[in-house]
Amino acid sequence: MKRFFEILPGALAWITIILMFLLSWLAPAWTAIFIILFDIYWLLKTVYLSIHLRVSFKKIRENLKVNWLNELANLRECSTNNTNNISEIRGQICDYSRIYHLIILPMYKEQYEVVRESFNALAKTNYSKDKIIVVLAPEERAGEETRETARKIENEFSGKFFKFLTVFHPVDLPGEIPGKGSNQAWAAKEVKKSIIDSLQIPYENILLSVFDVDTQVPLNYFGRLTYVFLTCKNPQRSSFQPVPLFTNNIFQATALARVIAFSSTFWHMIQQSRPERQTTFSSHSMSFKAITEIGFWDKDIVSEDSRIFWQCYLHYGGDWRVEALFYPVSMDANVAPTFWKTMVNQYKQQRRWGWGCENIPYFLKGFGKDSAGKKRIPLGKKLYWTFNILESFHSWATNTLMIFALGWLPIYLGGANFSFTVLSYNLPQVTKFIMTLAMVGVVSSAILSIILLPPKPNWFKKRHYVFYILQWLLMPITLVIFGAIPGLEAQTRMMLGGKFRLGFWVTPKHR
Repeated sequence: MKRFFEILPGALAWITIILMFLLSWLAPAWTAIFIILFDIYWLLKTVYLSIHLRVSFKKIRENLKVNWLNELANLRECSTNNTNNISEIRGQICDYSRIYHLIILPMYKEQYEVVRESFNALAKTNYSKDKIIVVLAPEERAGEETRETARKIENEFSGKFFKFLTVFHPVDLPGEIPGKGSNQAWAAKEVKKSIIDSLQIPYENILLSVFDVDTQVPLNYFGRLTYVFLTCKNPQRSSFQPVPLFTNNIFQATALARVIAFSSTFWHMIQQSRPERQTTFSSHSMSFKAITEIGFWDKDIVSEDSRIFWQCYLHYGGDWRVEALFYPVSMDANVAPTFWKTMVNQYKQQRRWGWGCENIPYFLKGFGKDSAGKKRIPLGKKLYWTFNILESFHSWATNTLMIFALGWLPIYLGGANFSFTVLSYNLPQVTKFIMTLAMVGVVSSAILSIILLPPKPNWFKKRHYVFYILQWLLMPITLVIFGAIPGLEAQTRMMLGGKFRLGFWVTPKHR
């Protein structure tokens, strides 16, 4: 069954693409009608997503203006669970000073400047440093330069937090894929043994945040995270997701890289206002008690950031959710020393994100069996997630190709009889008109990308705003070359299996 589920996403995508050509040849009129309806659907979807983007953007701007430590000081009630984690209790006197923050930062071969900027941001946050435990987790296989970077970071920052621990992830541990998931699991077990258990800190009072090593947090970040943790419906059964802004080095990025970076940010902003569809991504947080109860991260997977959601969802019988923080963290855009190397790295990063399809056979197999003694997942939830996740990956790999191909395929493949019809003549004009209306989403993105730019360097002049607006004309290229194609490749690789499967690829950080 697992192998069948691995084949399923790629098979659905390729069947769609094959039918796209086949039906354009055999039934061009019906295909033309379908593409017009599909373009209308795409227009409505664009408007729908643009509304969600604006809602999330407004909430983020409002939250950034709040002093969350003051909000915590004024908080009177918390939401929590009893010791059996079954029934909810409200009305507990809220004392946020009991909450510790454990931050794990996996590291491979990142430059010292990149790592130092992230630690500077951590040190500048206004949450009590007596409640912050930081773990720097370099890969042992990364070499002596990484060891030297770790030593310099520890020497400079170890005294600025309650506890600071450097944990090297050993090479070639059995049953592991070298990568972020196995690294995090090793680091979490080490800090549990050497600090948390020895100090007898209650697991339910620890909020674990796993950050990419280029992640920089705002001044009030841990105040906001703590506030949501203490006031959400079920904090011990929740992940907490910020919005990733890929802007740390945005002024060093090429126009294509900037469009890709902001497009990714906007998608995650949209997901914040659709929590029922949201899973975890990249930097996020959760209760340390939950991570110990599920046995930490799986060590043989690539997409550990989204897999942890499904591990928790299956372990707790569907009683797991993502709480949107409506609050940003900033990360690096994918930039390399040359334009072509940047494009190659962009493609590899998108393909790795597309490899999140490996979670589909994992949760579908999990839906097919309910462990003895554990809460059963309702059928409605299983069907909801199955349809939405399969549809999202299918759309990723096919929708853009359908939009750009089906507008002309029936004309070229439909034969002479179709070529002389009114529908054949009007198809390009109709699809062009509908897609022009859909440009409202691109215009909104262009405006928001300007607003979200960090403080400008001295060389940035008013004329540069024009270039930063016009760069969004590159959107069709990014949707196809850095969207549909890497997504389709990832699903195809999983479908073929064996030597075609992807390992973990670390995105190089360059300044």
